[in-house]
Amino acid sequence: MADAGKVLEMAYAFGSLVFTPVIKSLQERYGSRGQYARREASAFSQDGLGPSEIEFLAASDSFYMSSIGSSGWPYVQHRGGPKGFLKVIDPHTVAFADFRGNKQYITTGNLMTDDRVALILVDYPHQARLKILGRVSILEGPSAKEWIDKLREPGYDAAIERVFVIHVEALDWNCQQHITPRYTEDQIRQALRPMEERMQQLEEENETLRRQVATAVKSA
Repeated sequence: MADAGKVLEMAYAFGSLVFTPVIKSLQERYGSRGQYARREASAFSQDGLGPSEIEFLAASDSFYMSSIGSSGWPYVQHRGGPKGFLKVIDPHTVAFADFRGNKQYITTGNLMTDDRVALILVDYPHQARLKILGRVSILEGPSAKEWIDKLREPGYDAAIERVFVIHVEALDWNCQQHITPRYTEDQIRQALRPMEERMQQLEEENETLRRQVATAVKSA
């Protein structure tokens, strides 16, 4: 996870975008305003994605993304793919290929009228989560070809319809509270591999002992 300096640095920009007067009054009422005010008054400034964030995104195989429609209703969508499919282009830019799904196009349509987006990525085993705020450019057709070639995942044959390029305006590391550890099938397999290898070794040793006993009985 990001170090303390990085957390403060990013929280300043994040707070300036999301801490409205109403939110600040609630923080005041419930005792957290002083903590966030110190962050906002700190000397840190936005400096883009750092090594901790880049490493975190490279290991992520899913995230949740929210957008706002012209009706004013928020919409949250799950996005998934191979590890690292949300790629860091530079410290202020991330991008991902839009794999074909159920063809509702709600997020795509919302972003055509309001380009602001919020992402949250969760590492359940390590109980860590990262929030990203940004503005999206949607690329399709010939203008997306170069990006599609850059973002395509070898061995993952899902159809790519378009590309989302996100200019990162702020990010924040969430606290670890209330994140229930969960594990993917691959993570469970990795954890069980030493036990499976040991069981295989014991089975081979048992088979060897059985053959030795059988040979000894025949020779008796």
